[in-house]
Amino acid sequence: MHKLRFARVFLHVMRGVATCAFIFPWIAAPKREALVRRWSFQLLALCKVRVKFIDQSGGQIADHALIIANHVSWLDIFVINSWQACHFVAKADIRSWPIAGWLSAQAGTIFLARGKQREVRRIYEGLVHQLEQNKRIAFFPEGTTGAQGGLLPFHANLFEAAIEAKVPVLPFAVRYVDAQGQLHPAADFIGEMTFAESMKAILQAGGLTAELIQLPNIPTEGAHRRDVAQQARVVVAGGLGVVLE
Repeated sequence: MHKLRFARVFLHVMRGVATCAFIFPWIAAPKREALVRRWSFQLLALCKVRVKFIDQSGGQIADHALIIANHVSWLDIFVINSWQACHFVAKADIRSWPIAGWLSAQAGTIFLARGKQREVRRIYEGLVHQLEQNKRIAFFPEGTTGAQGGLLPFHANLFEAAIEAKVPVLPFAVRYVDAQGQLHPAADFIGEMTFAESMKAILQAGGLTAELIQLPNIPTEGAHRRDVAQQARVVVAGGLGVVLE
């Protein structure tokens, strides 16, 4: 049964490759975003992951903001994309991943090569420009995935883009729970776990609910990036019910 589900996921990925190669070049951005949302929903459904959107923002408008979230799994990108298609900032080495790297690039992922200051500056300026153009940019400030039940420190650098573009930060908390509402360890993608091992754990779980919790906007006007990053971490921790040290 799990092998059959894995085969269905693989076929869905291949359909995504074909869509990016033969359809994306001929359609406008709004249609591409709609296809990304639908494809993400379908991928999650094949993985038996149901998305539950929870608004704890007080009804704030989220059209023009830098989007951030905690990072649990490779699933996080598709959970967020099922809400709204975003351009994610990711580590440059992901670009070299077979199939997944190419798909990510076609979906508008922005790859960041750490340690190369000229490249970082160029990408940073691009982020500011895209935010000013009201594009949805998202990143995971922890910089890597972490086990559920905790929250790693937030790197502050990319928060500067929101400050310069004069847009707020829109934080999300992402949790994966079982039928009883308890954190499900099958979603954790940490340590030396491979993608195949993660996929197997998710399929064997028999069904997860991904809770995508929208939290109140964080203003950035006149702020310092470290203060914004710390405030964002406190807000996300509150959404997750995590007590910070």
